[in-house]
Amino acid sequence: MTPSTSHSGAPHAHHHGHDHHDHGTPDQQDGLAEVLDLDAELFAPYLTSVTARVADAAGDGGVTQVVDLGAGTGTGTFALLERFPGSRVTAVDSAPDMLARLAGSARAKGLGDRVRTLETDAGTGLAGIEGVDLVWASASLHHVDDPAAALAGVRAALRPGGLLAVAEMDGMPHFLPDGAVAERPGLEARCREALSALHAERLPHLGADWGTLLTGAGLTVEQEHTEHLELRAPLPASAGQYAHLVLSRIRDALDGRADPADLAALGTLLDGGPQDVRHRDDLVVRSTRQLWVARRPADGS
Repeated sequence: MTPSTSHSGAPHAHHHGHDHHDHGTPDQQDGLAEVLDLDAELFAPYLTSVTARVADAAGDGGVTQVVDLGAGTGTGTFALLERFPGSRVTAVDSAPDMLARLAGSARAKGLGDRVRTLETDAGTGLAGIEGVDLVWASASLHHVDDPAAALAGVRAALRPGGLLAVAEMDGMPHFLPDGAVAERPGLEARCREALSALHAERLPHLGADWGTLLTGAGLTVEQEHTEHLELRAPLPASAGQYAHLVLSRIRDALDGRADPADLAALGTLLDGGPQDVRHRDDLVVRSTRQLWVARRPADGS
């Protein structure tokens, strides 16, 4: 984000995410950071509405101590700092390069005194962190090996009455109109199916029933919200770049796992030619995003 996933939630190839076990090569990391930032730019109104929902749930109790779990490039961190002006955020990620980038952005924005970073994996708990008012987890929790253990760690870090906001998405966005590659109808649907099979192997908790998991962790679910987002022409130029980066990562992830003809057709959308997604005026960016807001019981139980 995103949709982190942190951010509003970003598309997934198997090596993609905010806080995960394999961030890949430096080039892949740079590409991931750009995907996260472009996703945040394109879906900024959604992120604004989501943080407003969290603020409504927080009410007048005050939010001063926040954890951004799987912070990525810091989209969620900065949105939360704006939403809760008196807050400080601990940005958690397993990738030191992402944290360094986030810290640099915080200093550039004059927010360095309100942000600290913590390099750790989202699934290993939040040792040394307690009394937190809000934990924000955008497109990060599905990367953990044991969601129950991760949620137990989050719960322990929350103060009684504190909130956990879990933001997720349903996989890769859709970009292509029908007939985008005339000789390969249904290309995007088949790529999505192949990617879902890969996720089932490597990210088994993507698409999990987080409401049930949150309840099982002793948290009270107060909000569940699903939103179907669609961006149509006229789109900013960044939409084409976003589509190019996401589809490039998907092609890499599906190398050897998808029909070679489909991979070749994907290549025509990425090769700088007339069908390249960066040159098209018929893109439609569609994504489904979900939010759960849960509370640790105020009695501390």
